[in-house]
Amino acid sequence: MAAMTNLLVKDDGTPTEFTLVPITDTPQPFWRASIANVPVDAQPRLTFSIERVKSGDYKATAKLEVPVMETLGASGTSAGYVAPPAVAYVTTVLVTVFASPRSTIADRANALRMGVGIIQGASSTTNTGILANNAAADAWKNSVLPVTQALISLISPN
Repeated sequence: MAAMTNLLVKDDGTPTEFTLVPITDTPQPFWRASIANVPVDAQPRLTFSIERVKSGDYKATAKLEVPVMETLGASGTSAGYVAPPAVAYVTTVLVTVFASPRSTIADRANALRMGVGIIQGASSTTNTGILANNAAADAWKNSVLPVTQALISLISPN
């Protein structure tokens, strides 16, 4: 794997750009955001692994975890205590590629490009779907493209 560097990613809100900073490459590469005034456990994080599976194929997996913080209530206890915010839940995205040792870089690049196109919302009218860095805010959230909508809205395309 190439040397670890910062990774810039945008969310689907404002959009906000996050910088995932390399933390370690052992035992597997690990990046984490460094957002001011946000606890470490609540920072978006990315890990990457590659392993040989029983069939002899390679399994490469990128795992993005995006924690969501609880919102605090208006008041604490009668003694004035207010609990610090905590992570309410984590939304996780896994991208896994299985590749034969006989596959070429071109084979894997082609399959990955096609897979990303499908996730971006390929349809009968567009092969690019929602372009990751050029789309307007909320473009992913408001998408009606079949696979994108299925993954985001949990609505199965019929």
